[in-house]
Amino acid sequence: MKNQFPYSVAEKISFQRCAGTAEEKRAADILKDEIEKLGGEASYMQFPIPDSKIARCCVRVTAPYVQEVEAFAHGLSGSLPEGGVELKLYYAERGEKEDYLGVKDLSDTAVLVNELKPEVYALLCEKHAAAFLTIAGKYYENLESANAYGRNLRPHFLEKGVVPGFIISAQDATRMVREEVSSVHLELIQEEKEAVSQNLLAVIPGTAIPEESVVLTAHYDSVPVGTGSYDNATGSAVLLYIYRHFLAHPAKRTLRFIWCGAEEIGLCGSKAYIQQQKEAMKEIRFCFNFDMCGTILGQNLALVTGGENLKTFVEQFCREQGYSASIRVCVHSSDSAPFADQGIPAVGLSRTTSTAFVHTHQDLIDIICQKQLVKNGEFAVKMIERVANAASLPVDTGMNEEMKQELDKYFHREEKKAD
Repeated sequence: MKNQFPYSVAEKISFQRCAGTAEEKRAADILKDEIEKLGGEASYMQFPIPDSKIARCCVRVTAPYVQEVEAFAHGLSGSLPEGGVELKLYYAERGEKEDYLGVKDLSDTAVLVNELKPEVYALLCEKHAAAFLTIAGKYYENLESANAYGRNLRPHFLEKGVVPGFIISAQDATRMVREEVSSVHLELIQEEKEAVSQNLLAVIPGTAIPEESVVLTAHYDSVPVGTGSYDNATGSAVLLYIYRHFLAHPAKRTLRFIWCGAEEIGLCGSKAYIQQQKEAMKEIRFCFNFDMCGTILGQNLALVTGGENLKTFVEQFCREQGYSASIRVCVHSSDSAPFADQGIPAVGLSRTTSTAFVHTHQDLIDIICQKQLVKNGEFAVKMIERVANAASLPVDTGMNEEMKQELDKYFHREEKKAD
């Protein structure tokens, strides 16, 4: 199995490779080396990403009893005064306006919420909450069994303000609410900094219509639990499999391959490509994305970000090839989304399974096999050939109004437009 391509590639980068770390760069170097072994060429496109270094994170119940509570910090959420603060604890179940009736100022209070949605965070800022706590896992789980980890707040949250944030387990949260904890001591010291991630780029020029491009994307970074084999060493390996084919059999249109960095912290690699590669963007007519492939058990997915004509094209092609796949029209929460947001029709070719989950300690190479990786890769090659070699593209660029609204919702623009 170890010598089988592309499984061997997925295996080589199956280690934690979080955005902006040396391990992420090591994974990129491995992929670049594989490209060069195939006789191709690749280059790096670096871009900055926001990051934070947590120096101190502490949650302690102080009334009606004293007990330390295991916690992670929400990165980029600011710091509390040196030595920490003593705060009231308030449980806002939904985190919406009804939970704060009669409450105008929470500057002496830490708010416990079930789920941190943009509108929930906006109210925390509006009410001047001193801090907030979010909940990870089920009532019987600690932070480790809940696969929890510290994560940075996204930019669309921080536009509303900065509130120091903590992550605690559902096990501890259940006990705290049941026993009516009224006050907590919180400590959070963090340093905001800038890290560097990189996209790995390779181009195969078109033989007949080089001025038009098809972009092919897969992210190679991971979260800090598990080895990221399924999400997304597999997509990176399948993309390399596709690259190998077209290196030997170039298409009429130019193919632009992007192994994206920093996807897990907000699609940073694909967004950076769009910002930095403006000339290339003028030529791109279609996007294929590969995020999670090759599982032994499961079903194939084709995630369509476009109109009915794109859905029809994908449906007919699957039937023609005898390829069993569930076809969904949606905004794929992956690196194709920023391209779709630029009006570029996108198809995400993926594989899902109910027997394993991403972003967990169990995201391991065990659930992947060579046969399924090749099957996913071969189907992708055929569909890409159909698009990249077509006399005229099967769909026009642009998004219908319904998909534009979905993209506005996905990228959190609805509120801004309402304002």
